[in-house]
Amino acid sequence: MMNDNFAQQFTDQLTTEVRKRLLDESVPRLEKCLHDLTLAEIWHRPNAHSNSVGNLVLHLCGNVRQWIIAGIGGAVDQREREGEFTSDEQFTAAELLQQVNAVMAEVELVLQQLRPQDVLQIRAVQCYEETALGILIHVVEHFSYHVGQITYVVKLQKDKDMGYYAGLDLGQKG
Repeated sequence: MMNDNFAQQFTDQLTTEVRKRLLDESVPRLEKCLHDLTLAEIWHRPNAHSNSVGNLVLHLCGNVRQWIIAGIGGAVDQREREGEFTSDEQFTAAELLQQVNAVMAEVELVLQQLRPQDVLQIRAVQCYEETALGILIHVVEHFSYHVGQITYVVKLQKDKDMGYYAGLDLGQKG
């Protein structure tokens, strides 16, 4: 059994890493992408089997709400997953970012309240049973995956370097 000090340090580090990956990396990248696209580009579907950037943003908000805010935080799960992909409401970039930022503010509240004893507790989310640890890993991975797709769309449409690593020496060895 883990000692209390280690368990608290682990929980603190886990929430720090989730914040870093979601709030410090993925959300700013998503914001940069949305600001580079016109309203028509945000809602363009290249074919029947592809989602628009706007629908992917709605999907990310729904996923985070369901998995972290409801799954860990205990809020009522009111997600309508199919609607995230079929919505044609054409929110602007600013409106989409407002939704993302509202969700992330709720995530922050859940992370602040996460206790060591919560991390391995099993919770029901969608058709799965997951620990809070598994939920957080899933959301970070899922969010990053779709931000990568959105980044690809922007690079494809705008022929530009997104500058995510500007000023960093990625060739540096540890």
